[in-house]
Amino acid sequence: MSSSEDNLVISSDPLHPANLIPELCRSFYHLGWVTGTGGGICIRVGDKAYIAPSGVQKERIKSEHIFVLPYPQPPPSPHTDRVFLRRPSLNLKESACTPLFWNSFDLRGAGSCIHTHSQHAVMATLLWTGPVFRISHQMIKGVRVAGTGTALSYLDTLELPIIENTPNEEDLKDGMAEAMIKYPNAAGVLVRRHGVYVWGLDWEKAKTQTECLDYLFEIGVKMKLAGLPTVMNDS
Repeated sequence: MSSSEDNLVISSDPLHPANLIPELCRSFYHLGWVTGTGGGICIRVGDKAYIAPSGVQKERIKSEHIFVLPYPQPPPSPHTDRVFLRRPSLNLKESACTPLFWNSFDLRGAGSCIHTHSQHAVMATLLWTGPVFRISHQMIKGVRVAGTGTALSYLDTLELPIIENTPNEEDLKDGMAEAMIKYPNAAGVLVRRHGVYVWGLDWEKAKTQTECLDYLFEIGVKMKLAGLPTVMNDS
């Protein structure tokens, strides 16, 4: 690994993506959103995408573990699927979430995307058996309409598409993209029996929306189990 590549993840700035990603992964671990090596996060700044590795305990990720990819990606060559600006010298693999993160960049202009295995998200996909999670008349103003930044209100109905899981995470890419196109206002996509992908224009907005949505998943699940309607006037 050349020193120039190492310099992509070496910074004294606590807000540098290579420093933020380990900090956020530790926070998500303690929230129960990511356990073991599951889940993931990316942060895009300009023409660089910083991505947490696969196979590292989420609370133990370090800045030197971070992958750095150019954005947008150049067309693939016959010998490689992706171009890296930096690959860790350790025997690490990039996150299997990478193609899903790219959906958030390409279809939403996101600056960050977070993937959690939150039990609240998983339970929501089990109790909402159809293709959409819906809830209204809750404090959902922390959730923004994708692409506009407009906050949802107490009277709005939040809709989040639910796609079916696949054995290999990267195979979710097309289904996720289809759901994002069908529901252009959605702030995230749920994956049945798996978790959720949430994005934002930057890491702060992505984190805020992930927190707000997880709260709504938890409330919604409790309402469903208590026999209460999650959408007012919903039959």
